[in-house]
Amino acid sequence: MARVEVKQLLEAGVHFGHLTRKWNPNMAPYIYMERNGIHVINLYKTVAKLDETNEALSKIAASGRKILFVATKKQAKDIVAEKAANVNMPYITERWPGGMLTNFVTIRKAVKKMASIDRMKKDGTFLTLSKKERLQVDRLRAKLEKNLGSISEMTRLPGALFIVDTMREHIAVKEAQKLNIPIFAMVDTNCDPRDVDYLIPSNDDASKSIDIIMTEVTNAVAEGLAERKAEKGDASEGKSEKKDKAPKKKVTAEKPEPTPAKVDTKPAPMVDNVPNVEVNVEATKEAVAKDAKADDLTKVEGIGPKAAEALVAAGITTFADLSKGEAEKIKEILTEASSRMAHLDPTSWPKQAKMAADGKWDELKEWQDNTKGGVE
Repeated sequence: MARVEVKQLLEAGVHFGHLTRKWNPNMAPYIYMERNGIHVINLYKTVAKLDETNEALSKIAASGRKILFVATKKQAKDIVAEKAANVNMPYITERWPGGMLTNFVTIRKAVKKMASIDRMKKDGTFLTLSKKERLQVDRLRAKLEKNLGSISEMTRLPGALFIVDTMREHIAVKEAQKLNIPIFAMVDTNCDPRDVDYLIPSNDDASKSIDIIMTEVTNAVAEGLAERKAEKGDASEGKSEKKDKAPKKKVTAEKPEPTPAKVDTKPAPMVDNVPNVEVNVEATKEAVAKDAKADDLTKVEGIGPKAAEALVAAGITTFADLSKGEAEKIKEILTEASSRMAHLDPTSWPKQAKMAADGKWDELKEWQDNTKGGVE
């Protein structure tokens, strides 16, 4: 199993946490330091936890159980849908239907309703309906496909859940806990790690961070599926000689020891007792110091302190990063961070950031003086 390096995680912005005032004290063991009012996640512990998570997910996949991926936030839904589909695993990216796990029988009835509509269209029954009825059936089919189409092949409860942002998907967490289903999750500094069985301390807001973690996780699932396929091939050869079927052994991921209720609320300045991880504190300090040389994004007309914090948390730390961004993506980041920033218009921000990155401060000042509020 290929091991991801700390440098790769650093370049993807996995180390960016939330504002210090929004932190959850139970995340203290996974926080390296505080920089510019934002917590920095300890990437050495992220690597260790990612290895532990990948090993458990590989075992579950090898046992033949399904892993349900859950991510409904805008930055994550497309990435999770693509990665989960590549390994043929179910996923929820639109909205979490209440009772998805605890009332699974009803959810299965809705999925079967889709199949019955498809049969109606094949055998010609659909054409016997009136125009209004056909329209209603088509709308129902489209709605069911949007919300439940990705889980149409999940005929029983999943063996595990993988969640991006447990704060947003708290209903899914509660249902999984009630049914004792193992929970794997990307956990940011504002989340409670005690709700999760296997956590990956990481930035769950930036698309680059989500992409690199999901890539590693799905690769581990793919390895588990390949192992299961190889075992099936060996078993089929044995059956030709012996017809007796040996009972299949059910493999489930063992839950790790629960996080202590009381933890030290002081962020850990260095890594202690991390298995199989070579700790280089000086290298981490240099990497963080290098990354800390972020530009003052508030020099761009229209960006205030709150908007700058949201952009930094999403991995946009320099004028060069902002100049390459798209206005729609920037708008999504701001809206996701706070509904109060939904009115901001970032259309001209990349243009201003390009002038700032090139050192054309006089030209930028003249442009800002000739425009009102940074809007051309």
